[in-house]
Amino acid sequence: MNKLPFFHIHRKSNLENVPSPLLLMVHGYGSNEQDLFSFSRAIPEKFTIISIRGDIEIQYNGYAWYNISIDYNGNKSYDTNKAIESRNNIFKTIEICKNKYNINSNNITLLGFSQGSMLVNAVALTFPDKIRNVVSLSGAFDPNIINLSSSDSLKKLSFYVSHGLNDEILPFNLSKESLNILKENNIDYTFEKYPIGHGVSPENFKSMLKWLIKKTI
Repeated sequence: MNKLPFFHIHRKSNLENVPSPLLLMVHGYGSNEQDLFSFSRAIPEKFTIISIRGDIEIQYNGYAWYNISIDYNGNKSYDTNKAIESRNNIFKTIEICKNKYNINSNNITLLGFSQGSMLVNAVALTFPDKIRNVVSLSGAFDPNIINLSSSDSLKKLSFYVSHGLNDEILPFNLSKESLNILKENNIDYTFEKYPIGHGVSPENFKSMLKWLIKKTI
C-alpha cells in the first residue's frame, strides 16, 4: 500500500537517483498543510518536504489531529485516544514516504507546531529507531500520548524546542517543565525562548533553520 493516511502536499528533493533527507511537517490546531509548508522556500533543496493535513475539520479550511474541549470553568480536555491514533498514523506516514519518495531512512526530521509539535514529540519518543531530528515549535511533551521507548535509539535523537514567553495558548512554563522527559533520558536538545506569543518570530525561524542544517549535513 502506497497511500498516505492523510492528505498531503510535497516538494521533491533536487537530489538525483539517491535517497534524500525527509522533513515531515505537522501543523497546529485549526490550521492546515499550507501553513508550515511556507517555510519550504528557505529550506535546502536536498530535502523532500511532506506537509500533512489533520483529518478533523473544525472550521472552513482549518483542521486538527484531535479534538480539544473547554468547559465552563475554562478547563481544557482532549480526546486522548484520537491523539494516539494520529500519532500512530503519522508514524505510518513516515514508513510509506520512505518508499514513495525515495527517502534516506537515516535522515528523517519531524517538524511540528503547537498540537502538531506535541504529536511529533510523541512519535519520536515512541518510535525513536525511525527518527533522527525533531523541531518542536510552541508545543510540549505530553506523557499521556507518549509510549516511551526503552531503545538505545533515544540517545540518538536531537530536539530543537522553542517557545514564546508570552504564549497564552500553551503557557511557556508548561512547555519548559515538560522538557524533563528529555533531561531524564539524556536526550540531546536545544531549548530557546523568544519574547513572542503563540508563534514563530523571524529570529526563531533563523535559529531553527541553522540548527536543522547543522543536524542534517
